[in-house]
Amino acid sequence: MSTSQIAFLKGHGTENDFVIVPDPDNALALPAAVVARLCDRRAGIGADGLLHVVRSAAHPEAREQAAEAEWFMDYRNADGSIAEMCGNGVRVFARYLQRAGLVGDGDLAVATRGGVKRVHLAKNGDVTVSMGRALFPEDGVTVTVGGRSWPARHVNMGNPHAVAFVDDLAHAGDLLAPPPVTPASAYPDGVNVEFVVERGPRHVALRVHERGSGETRSCGTGACAVAVAAARRDGADPAVTGLPATYTVDLPGGVLVITEHPDGEIDMTGPAVIVAEGVVDPDWLETVIG
Repeated sequence: MSTSQIAFLKGHGTENDFVIVPDPDNALALPAAVVARLCDRRAGIGADGLLHVVRSAAHPEAREQAAEAEWFMDYRNADGSIAEMCGNGVRVFARYLQRAGLVGDGDLAVATRGGVKRVHLAKNGDVTVSMGRALFPEDGVTVTVGGRSWPARHVNMGNPHAVAFVDDLAHAGDLLAPPPVTPASAYPDGVNVEFVVERGPRHVALRVHERGSGETRSCGTGACAVAVAAARRDGADPAVTGLPATYTVDLPGGVLVITEHPDGEIDMTGPAVIVAEGVVDPDWLETVIG
């Protein structure tokens, strides 16, 4: 295993940005300290997270998915910790595979720790990800910022979310630290917290604190969690109405369109852009490892 030479690309989905590290054979060692430094916005490349691109058959956590999905998105948070899923990350991951000539327009499957995700690369540049079904654990949770508290909906999209509807997005504060969520036992591994306001019929806006990354410009799984929570609140649960529910979700970095179908499957559509590529300086990397 070696970290002496790392090729990378930089990409974003609605300004949720990522360092992309192609490593088909899983030959690179990527300890948390290296990931954190690569994602550091002052001392590294800078990103909300890292997309480690590995063939599923080459990664011990994805081998069982290899028959269904050739490629595994080994996702890391900006602090180097491992995460189950990242919705914007899947779109950027698929865009990288297309750019590298590994896939073409149309449909593909991507293995993640949150299960296999179905992706469609449209000719107009949009990427749609089938995000699976939302789970709604029964735990009642409360989010607190400053002197304000709100009841929050516990939604699991392969990773955990607490969705709080507020009157003003400024009430979320600076989001530099994780907003306190009680009871803490509801989220033993931490939680992504979304603060949501109305923009119009089936149109909402959010700010999000992502565990391990802080406030980000966008969160794909968070947008899905918000849309399904809003649908339940609005009496538009597709399982009850028999009709798809589509919500436009404004994020600081752009717009995502989320559709929940009567069978519970959720589609997320939005852009994915590759902006740069290069090679990490080996001497700099040695200082990080050492």
